[in-house]
Amino acid sequence: MAGHSKWANIQHRKGRQDEKRSSAFSKIAKEITVAAKMGGGDPAFNPRLRLAIDKGKGVNMPKDKIDNAIKKGTGELEGVEYVEIRYEGYGIGGAAVIVDCLTDNKTRTVADVRHAFNKYGGNLGTDGCVAFQFKHCGQLLFAPGTDESALMEAAIDAGADDVLSNDDGSVEVITTPNEYMAVKEALEAAGFKVEFGGVTMKAENETVLTGDDATRMQKLIDVLEGLDDVQEVYTSVVMDE
Repeated sequence: MAGHSKWANIQHRKGRQDEKRSSAFSKIAKEITVAAKMGGGDPAFNPRLRLAIDKGKGVNMPKDKIDNAIKKGTGELEGVEYVEIRYEGYGIGGAAVIVDCLTDNKTRTVADVRHAFNKYGGNLGTDGCVAFQFKHCGQLLFAPGTDESALMEAAIDAGADDVLSNDDGSVEVITTPNEYMAVKEALEAAGFKVEFGGVTMKAENETVLTGDDATRMQKLIDVLEGLDDVQEVYTSVVMDE
């Protein structure tokens, strides 16, 4: 991790996501609807729905929007049929990029994603071209200064897979996707503050970009995240300080 700050990168990303809060509501509503349709409307028995609701609460999504999204998924309210699609490609410097989408029009979505890659210095790849470079997992980040030994003990007791200490003093707890919510709630109950978390595609190896390359890569990420059909963008990039 030497040479760049995990903490600074994730705080930067969180700040940019907060700036897009209004569009986040509609994207999270889609995820809630799909989760409810696939696994039922009770979050106690539907881990994906529980995670989506937690994500909504994290951006102060109104309860009525959450409830309506669930009802659309369970058929109590009329809703749109969404299909899940994943696109893979390359950004600046060959950085790996995964783009997860929910769409009611696959032709429109692939055209929009391809246009974004082509216009902003990347290129859309084939299925599986970069996915092997990522691990599907739950990730919880804790601020520098967190009592690492106490956190490690609590995390292991809660069922976490791993605890990683970063050079900048921040600490990451890694879980399986299904155990993410249980571990998060256990650590919060133990008094630890989760600064950033979610079920993610975590890059096994990171691509460090600086200067103009970092600026161009950030632009590509922003444009992709700004597409209506895009739910999440995962990348191997970290921006060096």
